[in-house]
Amino acid sequence: MKTSSDILLIYTGGTIGMVKDFETGALKAFNFDELLQNIPELKLLEHNIETVSFSKPIDSSNMRPSFWLQIAELIEENYDKYDGFVVLHGSDTMSYSASALSFMFENLSKPIIFTGSQLPIGDLRTDAKENLITSIQIAGLQRHGRPVITEVGLYFEYKLYRGNRTTKINAEHFQAFASLNYPPLVESGVHLAVNEQALWKPNRRRKMKLHKGLDDRIALIKIFPGINRSLLEHIFAKEDLKGVILETYGSGNAPTEEWFVDLIRKTISKGIVVVNVTQCIGGSVAMGQYETSTQLKKIGVVSGKDITTEAAVAKVMYLLEKELSPKVFKTIFETSLRGEIT
Repeated sequence: MKTSSDILLIYTGGTIGMVKDFETGALKAFNFDELLQNIPELKLLEHNIETVSFSKPIDSSNMRPSFWLQIAELIEENYDKYDGFVVLHGSDTMSYSASALSFMFENLSKPIIFTGSQLPIGDLRTDAKENLITSIQIAGLQRHGRPVITEVGLYFEYKLYRGNRTTKINAEHFQAFASLNYPPLVESGVHLAVNEQALWKPNRRRKMKLHKGLDDRIALIKIFPGINRSLLEHIFAKEDLKGVILETYGSGNAPTEEWFVDLIRKTISKGIVVVNVTQCIGGSVAMGQYETSTQLKKIGVVSGKDITTEAAVAKVMYLLEKELSPKVFKTIFETSLRGEIT
């Protein structure tokens, strides 16, 4: 039985790929062709590791759907050659990217593990080495000759989460991510503790399929006290707008003022989908639970349930490309496709 796995490491950019010039103090891009020389601990792993890097590293603040497609196509091209994939990525938009790839890859049967770090790989106190080494170990986990993880995950600070369940919660602590509505898939301690019940189970009869189309003609609007009517009217009047994600209060509550409800109703009547997600990092939208969300439910707003904002953005882009009817869009969005909602 095969005991070692072939892992492809994909460097897109981010802090994890930087080293400090100790003479000048400046950060410079790390040469991943010299990975084993710079991180000798990797030689202790039983896995075979190969690397590929973006020709120009991308700061994650500049991440966009075209780069998601670039990552996905790299994986697609090498899908049959490797047992698992580790994507090194800046932490600021990592949850968006992990969510997007989870929808783009249908019937995934191999791990795609996103990771990064808060400190550069050459820093004395860096978290990069542990995150990288353990991500490779997790990507290489096999049982009976098959990968243990068969989904898009995000590993940070001793925990592997389902990628489309994560949110970045801290810009300074090593524990930068949280998944409040779903438990970790793996926890790293003395041993790697796999939560078997939480893992996504693939349909092994179906072949992996990559969906390359994403429609980014959407708006993300966070509701706040005193939100401006004219501003919202301007956003909703955008000519090519296809979808709106509303970040509402608590369990999906929003203003009940007549102008607000009418604006949402008119927007939906134009064929623009409106999705309701909560501003809270934990919990779920439950439209109709309070009077302040009853009207939204009646006029056809789509419930995001306990989906994260990051996953909602990716899922709306993914589904809009399918050109579904509003009714079918609502049904599919409110259904878990990749374990993104409970």
